Amino acid sequence: MVFLVSFALTSRETSPYEVIADEVDIVVADNDKRDIRAEDSDGSATNDNDSDADEEMELDIEETIVLEERDPEIFKTLLFGLPSPTSPFWSLVTMAINIALALCVADMVFRGPLLYPSHDVSFIRVGHVSDAAANLLVREPDLSKLPVYVSYRNAENVEYDSKKSVQNDNPWKTAGQIYWLSNETDFTYPITIGRLQPSTRYEYAASNNQSGHFQTAPSIRETSPQDSKFTFLTSSCIKPRFPYNPLSHPLEIPGFRHLAQWIPKLQASFMLFLGDFIYVDVPHRFGADRETYRREYRQVYASPSWPAVSASLPWIHVLDDHEIANDWDANTTAPYPSAIDPFTHYHAAINPPPLHPGATYASFTHSLASFFLLDTRSYRTPASAPADPTSPAKSMLGATQLRHLLAFLRAPSPPGVHWKFVVSSVPFTRNWRFNSADTWAGYLHERQLILEAMWDVGATSATGVVVLSGDRHEFAATSFPPPAGGRWPLAATVHEFSTSPLSMFYLPVRTYVEDEAEEPREVCIKYVPDGNSKFGVVVMERVSGGEQSVLRFRLVVDGEEVWAYVVSSPPTGRGRGKDAVWG
Repeated sequence: MVFLVSFALTSRETSPYEVIADEVDIVVADNDKRDIRAEDSDGSATNDNDSDADEEMELDIEETIVLEERDPEIFKTLLFGLPSPTSPFWSLVTMAINIALALCVADMVFRGPLLYPSHDVSFIRVGHVSDAAANLLVREPDLSKLPVYVSYRNAENVEYDSKKSVQNDNPWKTAGQIYWLSNETDFTYPITIGRLQPSTRYEYAASNNQSGHFQTAPSIRETSPQDSKFTFLTSSCIKPRFPYNPLSHPLEIPGFRHLAQWIPKLQASFMLFLGDFIYVDVPHRFGADRETYRREYRQVYASPSWPAVSASLPWIHVLDDHEIANDWDANTTAPYPSAIDPFTHYHAAINPPPLHPGATYASFTHSLASFFLLDTRSYRTPASAPADPTSPAKSMLGATQLRHLLAFLRAPSPPGVHWKFVVSSVPFTRNWRFNSADTWAGYLHERQLILEAMWDVGATSATGVVVLSGDRHEFAATSFPPPAGGRWPLAATVHEFSTSPLSMFYLPVRTYVEDEAEEPREVCIKYVPDGNSKFGVVVMERVSGGEQSVLRFRLVVDGEEVWAYVVSSPPTGRGRGKDAVWG
């Protein structure tokens, strides 16, 4: 409305002509006033005054103005949205463009949150799946469908008839019943299906017409040739309808389309999602209450893009800032209680079991690898207190979580495990120079303790350490070789693969810079900043009779594989003479 009023006033007050010449002519005219004699009554002449006659000056002013009609100035009219006084057509065009842009902004910001609260979304999704159990999350807001019965059966050795329909004679077994759901948990309920066989595909179904599949992990106690390969996916950062398309569904997530195309051919065991599953504060925060945060989660699960990336792919989650507030470092103060509520119900409830009750960090083992899922937000010291990143007083993890992480790194790996993954929502490298205080670059003392523990792993065992991170809306692969001449061999080199976004904007400026003068060295292996959709494919395979393993990282950007890199686990023994990487 303000634009329309100002546009109309500007159109009315702006002349369609411009002055190209303005001349003023002044003519001076002299008029003499003569003395007038008058006769007395007696007929004699009288002279009232002998002074000089008054003189008056008369000015004639003429102004000549030459006008010329203004050019339309089409480019200026379209660029600045200003009316063109000589071209009603282009004025209407630029007004229409501005109105369309305003409507698109309103559509992007308000349509989804206000018109699609998604209270009625119903789904079942799979979370953490071990070798003997699977976690499922059920959401059913329609209480008329209660109780909800969940069943499962073995889907191995399924036969197909001539019409390719499934012929499964395996009996259904009861996984659990849900008799009551309420707004206390936003109508969600976690179910764990236990006593499963390792490396087995299962089918599940519920009485509310939801169904799907999952496959259990290989046994962590026994290994077999068919368990010699393990694949999972990693990424972070999604926002519905970005990049913006006015013709798309308000809850569509474009990056999911690229992911869905790759899922069938990758046969990944799970998606390891590294935070920013929602953006509660982008582009506009509608509130800091519990319902505002819950709505953001429901909208992702109500997205028409979600089923294609979840029907056969379990998702495991870690927490990051936009699930709370940008660059969050205020621990559990408001709005953290409102933010952690839906994260707990929708994600943590079916994640791997926490290391202690109430914790949002966890560890688990799957096939050839062990994982530690960090919580880099709930326990960190504020970035500005103190500002010195090398201060021992600064901690991103808190004392308890740090102790658990160091114990995870120092513990012997289970048989057949050749990799330990430390999963961080924010980058471990300090090579990202923009807003680095929010990353591990702002907590260098604690990072050094962790890095030395990682080098110890590679120096004393046949286990390689890899950091997975996200957050930056860019991709970078970085290696952390131990100091030359130290107690660690080069084979102990730590690698980080930082991948994001899955569906969000990328930065138009370059923010990742390697500084060769910094110690310890942080070597840039690959930097790929562009792309609105990025995810990593991590593939591990046993080699050399099972004594070592190779890890292949594949980067997919906007649906196309653009880069791959291979890392080998350290050799058995100390292996000081052997490098850890090639690519």
